[in-house]
Amino acid sequence: MENIRITNTPYDDVFRTLLNDCSPLVIPVLNEVFGEHYSGQEKIVFSPNEHFLNLQGGNEEERITDTSFRVEGRETKKYHLECQSSTDNSMLVRIFEYGTQIALDEGQISGNVLTVTLPHSAVLYLRHHVSTPDTLKIRMVTPGGTVEYDIPVMKSQQYTLEEIFEKNLLMLIPFHIFSHETRFEEYEKDKTKLNALQEEYGQIKNKLEELLNQGKISEYTRCTIIDMSNRVLEHIAVKYNAVREGVRAVMGGKVLEYEAKTIKREGIEEGIRGTVSILKNLDVPAQTILLKIQEQYNLSPEASKKYL
Repeated sequence: MENIRITNTPYDDVFRTLLNDCSPLVIPVLNEVFGEHYSGQEKIVFSPNEHFLNLQGGNEEERITDTSFRVEGRETKKYHLECQSSTDNSMLVRIFEYGTQIALDEGQISGNVLTVTLPHSAVLYLRHHVSTPDTLKIRMVTPGGTVEYDIPVMKSQQYTLEEIFEKNLLMLIPFHIFSHETRFEEYEKDKTKLNALQEEYGQIKNKLEELLNQGKISEYTRCTIIDMSNRVLEHIAVKYNAVREGVRAVMGGKVLEYEAKTIKREGIEEGIRGTVSILKNLDVPAQTILLKIQEQYNLSPEASKKYL
């Protein structure tokens, strides 16, 4: 069997990669989980995902959230999402720890009043059981009264392929293989059943191609979704060679992360050159052009000079 590198948090890593590299994919998820009505034109601003929790004795412990961000549209809302491969009783504790630390990081003091705003939190479960609840709840008993709020639960296995594409929940595609996990043994032994699985992934690849051709997703997003699907496949089917090789043969191998990064970098460089060309045609001074592209594209002075 081929060498496959296993990390401690492979599914969390995929989740974070999708959110940070293809952030527009999170908008339909927010609409689905929280009942929002975002158009997709809103701005997504990510917060640092490393937070230091204050412990007894003055010590600090670093924790990493899957993602914390705010959506800026007609109003601004803060969100905190967690991805969990299986039901975990400690999840509520972690959500509360992260949520309160996120709120404290951005808290405001006015006079003798500290105001903290907890983010809207939700959990994506990649596996679930009959007993897995649809919502979790946090209840805080304070000297001023009891406050409680719900944490919505999204169960990826509940969504069919048709629903995923109908609702534009493309962020769930890399985790779709979880819905087949209990049948891996059958696929290994029965080529007909394996062929059916391959046909399903052929449909996924074709639908992504259609979205690309319609201009609804970029080549970078398409490549990243396929790359992350292969990442999940490598870990969940590590003991099932036929399943792993069969699906990967349809999806296109496991080379796409750096390919997608290259596409994105080339797109950014093309955008910079276009900006420089426009400014030159407007007779904008070279020094001003340098300052503009440094600010707009977050370039160093040295990196910006090559575009002139």
